[in-house]
Amino acid sequence: MIAAQLLAYYFTELKDDQVKKIDKYLYSMRFSDETLLDIMQRFRRELVKGLGRDTNPTATLKMLPTFVHSIPDGSEKGDFIALDLGGSHFRILRVKVSHEKKQTVQMESQIYDTPEDIMHGSGTRLFDHVAACLGDFMEKQNIKDKRLPVGFTFSFPCQQTKLDEGYLITWTKRFKASGVEGMDVVKLLNKAIKKRGDYEADIMAVVNDTVGTMMTCGFDDQRCEVGIIIGTGTNACYMEELHHIDQVEGDEGRMCVNTEWGAFGDDGGLEDIRTEFDREIDRGSLNPGKQLFEKMVSGMYLGELVRLIIVKMAREGMLFEGRITPELLTRGTFETKHLSAIEKTKEGLTKAREILSRLGVEPSHDDCIAVQHVCAVVSFRSANLIAATLGGILMRLKENKGVARLRTTVGVDGSLYKMHPQYARRLHKTVRHLVPDSDVRFLLSESGSGKGAAMVTAVAYRLAEQSRLIALTLSAFRLTTEQLLEVKKRMRIEMQNGLSKSTQESATVKMLPTFVRSTPDGTENGDFLALDLGGTNFRVLLVKIRSGKKRSVEMHNKIYAIPLEVMQGTGEELFDHIVQCISDFLDYMGMKNARLPLGFTFSFPCRQTSLDAGILVTWTKGFKATDCEGEDVVGLLRDAIKRREEFDLDVVAVVNDTVGTMMTCAYEEPTCEIGLIAGTGSNACYMEEMRNIEMIEGDKGQMCINMEWGAFGDNGCLDDFRTEYDCTVDDFSLNPGKQRYEKMCSGMYLGEIVRNILIDMTKRGFLFRGQISETLKTRGIFETKFLSQIESDRLALLQVRSILQHLGLDSTCDDSIIVKEVCGAVSRRAAQLCGAGMAAVVDKIRENRGLDHLNITVGVDGTLYKLHPHFSGIMHQTVKELAPQCNVTFLLSEDGSGKGAALITAVGCRMKQELNNK
Repeated sequence: MIAAQLLAYYFTELKDDQVKKIDKYLYSMRFSDETLLDIMQRFRRELVKGLGRDTNPTATLKMLPTFVHSIPDGSEKGDFIALDLGGSHFRILRVKVSHEKKQTVQMESQIYDTPEDIMHGSGTRLFDHVAACLGDFMEKQNIKDKRLPVGFTFSFPCQQTKLDEGYLITWTKRFKASGVEGMDVVKLLNKAIKKRGDYEADIMAVVNDTVGTMMTCGFDDQRCEVGIIIGTGTNACYMEELHHIDQVEGDEGRMCVNTEWGAFGDDGGLEDIRTEFDREIDRGSLNPGKQLFEKMVSGMYLGELVRLIIVKMAREGMLFEGRITPELLTRGTFETKHLSAIEKTKEGLTKAREILSRLGVEPSHDDCIAVQHVCAVVSFRSANLIAATLGGILMRLKENKGVARLRTTVGVDGSLYKMHPQYARRLHKTVRHLVPDSDVRFLLSESGSGKGAAMVTAVAYRLAEQSRLIALTLSAFRLTTEQLLEVKKRMRIEMQNGLSKSTQESATVKMLPTFVRSTPDGTENGDFLALDLGGTNFRVLLVKIRSGKKRSVEMHNKIYAIPLEVMQGTGEELFDHIVQCISDFLDYMGMKNARLPLGFTFSFPCRQTSLDAGILVTWTKGFKATDCEGEDVVGLLRDAIKRREEFDLDVVAVVNDTVGTMMTCAYEEPTCEIGLIAGTGSNACYMEEMRNIEMIEGDKGQMCINMEWGAFGDNGCLDDFRTEYDCTVDDFSLNPGKQRYEKMCSGMYLGEIVRNILIDMTKRGFLFRGQISETLKTRGIFETKFLSQIESDRLALLQVRSILQHLGLDSTCDDSIIVKEVCGAVSRRAAQLCGAGMAAVVDKIRENRGLDHLNITVGVDGTLYKLHPHFSGIMHQTVKELAPQCNVTFLLSEDGSGKGAALITAVGCRMKQELNNK
């Protein structure tokens, strides 16, 4: 599969015969799709064996019941301790949950070493050590006099019959303390605590680290029903239907099962894929013949595997000119962290040289490439094998649920998964390849194994109550199909009001005629200037349109900033600034003397009386320049050109960016008769029948109508859909009471809606531990681009946290999932509202033409549509559902506002020419 491409990638610089020799050693570590699917099936068979009462004793997968029945939703509150014993570091956490005025969760933790001699000594010494560390921690926390509930994360295979007991089946991960196997670890720890006599503790739950990971991630994502650890050791757990678990009474609901998959293959079931190197590692391990799968994939063994391979290659003269040093022959000198360093894309080869030099072998450049390749194949094999076993669990869940497509989340923890530069990506890719009919989200656990045990009981009630209240808050943003049909119906009424002479004056959706009578037909030709003013940047373009067989549009442009003081100064200052920019561009292009036709994209509501005259109705998008509203912007531009007395231009058309977008797409696709902007602002235009436009004389043909739909709802017709957060954003905007629909669905405002919701939720103690940071109080700080980033499916919660931290918001994993939920609710509603508006437009065109079914294309532009990961998809789906008789295609515009202005100017020139020729 993928490994073959890897080989080619890494070995372009190596000699052919060397490739063949190395290939001989690595061939058995690379698996075809068929082999991986076969391993997946073997794993599934073992899994079923482990669940069955009669087959469990001989099964390699012990499928241990954990007595965790659901992602936690208990009602505990107070002070909790979590112990986390699972490797050479032992961690103790204190979790305080308070429900005073501010709901807060505080976590403090300390790490203690577990020395090798204690790991390999007697069980009594081990538990005395744990009890001593716990005593030390409680003393530092000043809580020795309290009897606190303790959750114990014990990351070894245990047989449980209830939540607060665990009989150790077998030690793994280098632990070998005697007299513990077969004993209840809770009893042993209680005994050690009692023996000390200086504090008391209630051990309420013993949890495996894998389960801790799943439960921690379950807080963040309720779809999480699998937990996996890929670190020093490896393991997985998942939520199994209770009626399949023979060892446990009852068949209602589900229970988390700890697979203990590290032992997969201990019955010889993986002999055909184990290599001589795997066997050598097993022979030299503390537990020969056990945990064979773990020894092929986990962080504890990968470095050693690489070392054994390169020793053998060196012995055969394939590496280091046959040099073998004592360091290279010493077990443990090549660690898994070295493998991670060597596989880094940029500095990998440098790291390889450093690491190999420390082993005394003086590597050549080719040696470094070869070792890098060995590392890649070993780690790739690990990711592939984990993908196959995880694939087996996912197929099991899919079968249990009886769904055609599984949507689930896997909680993951472990140093190999976190630290290796390629591991996670490879694992995800192979899982999706092996289980194609599933949508799997991988969620990185935040201190899952430690937090899990305490948080299960401590925070669950608070979170359950919290999620109920959050759902209630966000329910105002969750629109039903009936509500969306109502929005569509009201949009139709407002459109009609804008088109009718009797109601146009008071209409909020102005339905402005643009005097654009035709879309491009391909015969347009010539050089045109275009201006594009619609936001904080202003562009000047030279557009060369060529007709004929090889139609082409060539563009040159320059971007100029518009300072805030100019945006909000006088009209004269604004237009002088624009003309100054044009002058600079004409100098830049060496075209000061040519009198070119010019199209002016002016992306604000204008009442046009002809193609080259547009009276500004109202400023939007933060512009406030005085003496412009009610004036003809083409006149203001011509006056400024005259004042400068440097050059002359023929202003042919004033154009709205929405119309420009429609024209650009219509140049490519003749069925495009609608333009949509879903960016900083929101607007639409479409080709309306002249007979319906009562403000303009004439009944024949069509004219493009600039809807200016952002003002939909300004008459109060959307008040029942607006939330308190929409009202707050509107009240504090530059134009209160105006552009209400736009304020619910455009990029300029979505981040601000989210910010207001987050403030409210923080005040209510749901977020950021109830602490409102100064950053969060700052208007406009939560930009819409953050919504796009946070909602990206590729983003782990860790990355969401880093975005929030960048904003000065110190967030937990739980905060991150809530913020993501808020962003999703706000952007989803925006997309649905936009879709409802579009559904009204396409249905109007269909009815205009008396059709049962309409095929039409919408030209779209705007950052929200382009960059948000879900906006376009949700909007398309909404249009489909609300206008089932229309087949609507969406075409992304390439520079509608610039190219579009030139095309409208070109069409205007073409039509003028045609009139003159008649």
